[in-house]
Amino acid sequence: MGSIFKPKMPPLPPPAPPPEAPDDEISPEEKERIAKEQAAIRRRKKGKSSTILTGPMGIQESEEDKLDSLLGKK
Repeated sequence: MGSIFKPKMPPLPPPAPPPEAPDDEISPEEKERIAKEQAAIRRRKKGKSSTILTGPMGIQESEEDKLDSLLGKK
């Protein structure tokens, strides 16, 4: 005797077949274009990292840098 609060689970559908690999290869021109785009992305990322002044632990400055004032070092 079944319960209306615990219905039986329907059977799972069969798993989908894995996608097939493309038959055509990427042309050398296409590979070169992709490599140039990735190199440009790496250059842009590298340029931005030099402007980041904080690290995973917060602001990374020495004790001497903390003592700076508008008129010079104390």
